[in-house]
Amino acid sequence: MSDRYLFFYIAALIFAGALFSLSLPLYLTQRIGVAHYYFFVRQGVYACVSLFLIWGLARLDPDRWASKIGFGLFFFFLALMACMPFMPETVVPTINGARRWIRFGSLSITPAEFFKVGFVYFLAWSLTRKLYRPKTIKQQFTFARELGAIAPYMAIFVVAIILIAIMQNDLGQVIVLGCTMSLMIFFAGSSVKVFGFLIGLSFLASFALILQARHRIDRALQWWSGAQDSILSVLPDFIAEALRVDASSISPAYQVTQAARAIHHGGLMGTGLGSGVVKLGFLSDAHNDFALAGIAEETGLFGIALVSLLILLAIYRIFKIANRSDNPIFYLFSIGIGVMIASQFLMNALGATGLIPIKGISAPFLSYGGASLTALSIAVGLVLMISKKARL
Repeated sequence: MSDRYLFFYIAALIFAGALFSLSLPLYLTQRIGVAHYYFFVRQGVYACVSLFLIWGLARLDPDRWASKIGFGLFFFFLALMACMPFMPETVVPTINGARRWIRFGSLSITPAEFFKVGFVYFLAWSLTRKLYRPKTIKQQFTFARELGAIAPYMAIFVVAIILIAIMQNDLGQVIVLGCTMSLMIFFAGSSVKVFGFLIGLSFLASFALILQARHRIDRALQWWSGAQDSILSVLPDFIAEALRVDASSISPAYQVTQAARAIHHGGLMGTGLGSGVVKLGFLSDAHNDFALAGIAEETGLFGIALVSLLILLAIYRIFKIANRSDNPIFYLFSIGIGVMIASQFLMNALGATGLIPIKGISAPFLSYGGASLTALSIAVGLVLMISKKARL
């Protein structure tokens, strides 16, 4: 039997996301001239499809279907992303300077969302063959041997960086993949030294990718100008002075400022569903990247704590399934999906509150968008499929 608790937690999050797609895009529907229920109807359809996907996948035999679905997602969407730069503008439009979407009439998909799920399964399968060591085995590999074992994954990750961060101008997805891969390698049995090496390499790669694009540099400077005082206060004076920038010459991050207003305005219990004001032309992505800020304004601290609790409970159930799976591939895959959801939620929440630079990444299950919701639902469906074999 599949893990019912995980299904109910995810279903509640999907329902909440559909509900807020009625309230949060109110101004946007008026600006683009569509019916007030436009986004709600579309997200409602995505929600129904996603719940059906979760339910259907959970009923399948993981020994027979998990590999087929996981490898299918990995290879198909890897090939699709490789073809995107050569597709015409009518199929792969440029939106806000990025080509991340493939459009089919009124529908569009984001291949990177589905690729993430396939990438996690591919890593789980490959790490089990190359690096995985059960907890009962005390054998330790040398640092050089471990680096040699993970070198192929680093090469594949470089390909992902080129296809997603450079060609699609989407650094956030790459950071999520990097966090997920690093922790999966650690849970596969790598040493703390290798894990620290991967984390350090990830920071260097992120810094290099930020320098590669002007808009990323601007976002980083906007964040640093607001956060530098609290950070530099704990550093020696000569280091603080070298790192300090002139905040007066840098315009504040408008979206983050409006998100902070929304959170402050919501207070403890919120303004009420549909009664938020910051979404009325001030916070343009209140239904998408800044959905948590919109939810905080209308439901207050109580509402945002509730959805955060549902996310945490869902992640806990996924990790529990991983911990009780005897199959090492299923164990690592479940770990990877849990880390992927957690890192995406944290990046969105910390970016919306200004604690880290904004990355343009959606809140899992809560932000408007069919591709992200469908891909995450496939991931959860696979974990529920696996849970039938776990010792729950």
